[in-house]
Amino acid sequence: MKLKEYFARISYKGPLQPLDLKTLTAVLQHHIRSVPFENLNIHCGETIKFGLEAVYEKIVKNHRGGWCLENNLLLSWVLQTMGYDVTLLGSYVYVPQENKYDDAMNHLLLKVVIDGQAYTVDGGFGIAFQMWQPLELVSGKDQPQKPGIFRLTEDNGVWYFDKIKRQVYSSGSENKSLYFDGPEDLGCKKIYSFTLKPRTIEEFRKQNTILQTAPESLFVKKSICSLQTTNGFQVLIGWTLTETTYDYKDNMDLIERTTLTDEEVEKTLKERFNIRLKKKLVPINESLVPTS
Repeated sequence: MKLKEYFARISYKGPLQPLDLKTLTAVLQHHIRSVPFENLNIHCGETIKFGLEAVYEKIVKNHRGGWCLENNLLLSWVLQTMGYDVTLLGSYVYVPQENKYDDAMNHLLLKVVIDGQAYTVDGGFGIAFQMWQPLELVSGKDQPQKPGIFRLTEDNGVWYFDKIKRQVYSSGSENKSLYFDGPEDLGCKKIYSFTLKPRTIEEFRKQNTILQTAPESLFVKKSICSLQTTNGFQVLIGWTLTETTYDYKDNMDLIERTTLTDEEVEKTLKERFNIRLKKKLVPINESLVPTS
């Protein structure tokens, strides 16, 4: 594995020194605009393999994307190899349908310390909840970014990651979540909770299997491919392509949706996300709300 190959993959030609916040931010932004957040292997009859070497082969060599266990594991190797002080953390994603954080540790994120200041770094959440810059690990501080205002809040050793949403400017009559099925609130969106307990990647092995096999898993019910752009993000869920432009006008985000055919899905993956799959994708977008 070579840093040079990774930086070519994300088209990063900037400096690797000094090991400061500016360099860290530049690497993160190139990553999220080059490496899609996606789970397409599941819907091509393939397995999402576990471990750094498999992730490097998939993302760097085969020009694919990945989910959090892939994106953030690769980022941790990159940043550590560069010389940053990096710690793996585990989080519990908020489940809107159940109005609670998941019981299982199902999301990987990073803590990076620079000159005594700790930051959270997450290159693997995707869509509207993807940070564009590292967040200061400070409780209760609003941290404005292009996607919106992010906030970390600590309570009795548990940290909560939230986003204050903008209103949406859309031609559609409803404001619906991209992952979920009910109308979204226009206030504060809960994303995940976490602690600062250092983790090892092996602690996520079981979840790596569960998330791609459990019938109720979001990743089993929906084929997802999301990529950040310079002014927003684009995401293909099932047959629906959604393009979001942040802060389009009057502090509102513009959302545009297009329904594609099977043939257009394959073409869109190539042209919009630079992904060429080896096996046939079977798009899917099932509701996460129980029918019984």
